[in-house]
Amino acid sequence: MAGHSKFKNIMHRKGAQDKKRSNLFSKLSREITVAAKMGMPDVDMNPRLRVAVNAAKAQSMPKDNIQRAIDKATGGEGDDYEEIRYEGFGPGGVSLIVETLTDNRNRTVTSVRTTFSRNGGNMGGAGAVSHGFDRLGLVSYPATVGDEDKVLEAAMEAGAEDIETSEDGHEIWTGMEDLHEVASALEKSLGEAESVKLAWRPQVKVEVDEDAARTLFKLIDALDDDDDVQTVWGNYDISDEIMEKLGQE
Repeated sequence: MAGHSKFKNIMHRKGAQDKKRSNLFSKLSREITVAAKMGMPDVDMNPRLRVAVNAAKAQSMPKDNIQRAIDKATGGEGDDYEEIRYEGFGPGGVSLIVETLTDNRNRTVTSVRTTFSRNGGNMGGAGAVSHGFDRLGLVSYPATVGDEDKVLEAAMEAGAEDIETSEDGHEIWTGMEDLHEVASALEKSLGEAESVKLAWRPQVKVEVDEDAARTLFKLIDALDDDDDVQTVWGNYDISDEIMEKLGQE
């Protein structure tokens, strides 16, 4: 579940999402179980669970799978999972934040560190790069929901902080504590969002050339393949020309 829309789009074009569907459902299920365990197993009373369920629905995860994940929490599963964030550097001086959900801290840190080193990156210590990001709420809508003016008006009325629009869709940014409230307001005016989640937004983006981008995508893809890794966030900025070229390989 890579955290950058351009990466998501190119990987979709390359067909990687279909290949990873089972792996993705496993990660979504884990997040649902942990969210339900930490709060009430009711999406109306548990904002984190609502976010997790919405994310699963956006990926066409079957309702039965979602319910089973919630039921695991009430059955006592999910006690051993802990959230751990790793930070590091990728090719081209890119900063990466790797969010994990694991029941074995030693296994996960070894895997993440090895993945970094084998793919042109290196893992740093806690706080190595996160100071260059803001922790915010992110609500995403497809371009088909309407033009920028329509979404901007809805975002302002909902109390959002910022909006970014591209041909891929609309990204609406909110304060971390306001995510649930803003998302609910947006749903009334724009319909159900494509995704609702907490995100790491880079304060400054790093331009990456073609060679570095190719290696960077291999690193992110390898991290994303790890069962314990939930999301990878980065501060990379890659031109549409390079994205298109890589998408054709």
